Amino acid sequence: MSTAPLFLLDPLPGTGPARLDGPEGRHAATVKRLRPGEAVLLTDGRGGLAHAVVDAAARDRVELTVTGRTDVDPPAPRVLLAQALVKGDRGELAVELATEAGVDAILPWRAARCVARWEAGARGDRALARWRSTAREAAKQARRPWVPDVEEPVTTATLAQRVAGVDIALVLHEGATERLADVPLPCQGELMLVVGPEGGVADTEIDALVAAGARPVRLGAEVLRASTAAAVALGALGVLTGRWG
Repeated sequence: MSTAPLFLLDPLPGTGPARLDGPEGRHAATVKRLRPGEAVLLTDGRGGLAHAVVDAAARDRVELTVTGRTDVDPPAPRVLLAQALVKGDRGELAVELATEAGVDAILPWRAARCVARWEAGARGDRALARWRSTAREAAKQARRPWVPDVEEPVTTATLAQRVAGVDIALVLHEGATERLADVPLPCQGELMLVVGPEGGVADTEIDALVAAGARPVRLGAEVLRASTAAAVALGALGVLTGRWG
């Protein structure tokens, strides 16, 4: 039996009649083709989760009965991904995979060797909107009651300031001598994971992040792409920290 599909609805209703309309309602009715009696999940994207049953479906809305709701605690420790900008749809792939792997927030990073720049203005706004939409849809696909927040892009200087404010910051780097599996990780608080661009993290950036308290680490012998490294690391963190427990 497949898992019930999940839809975003804010505010999340209590038990009893409810309606799913707007873009979510159209998707439920015309793409998912929900029918009376089918089970669905609803979330507000902030941990609220409701179980519901379809009563009726029209062209652009679905009538539901909410049978119960709960609040799901976020995983601990909280993982903030500083993801260097990646050209084209590989950036959106990085966001999609990281969201499915459980990331809690994403910080787009304007690293020195990024080909994509996201200059201020309409083009940068559209790129950021695509990352946010990707995170939203990936969270629904993964049935996550928490939708990761995609923040405004930052420079290396701002990233270093953020590093100083977290419990531990790990920079994935192929030249690191320390393995991720050997690093003592916190059970609570905030962990930052830094992923560089396809051209790698510049030496000056490594120096700035280490000076702020970050630790360069490697996952293994293989060199991963900027679009997949975070998802692989999140899988490891899920086991090493108990986030998947």
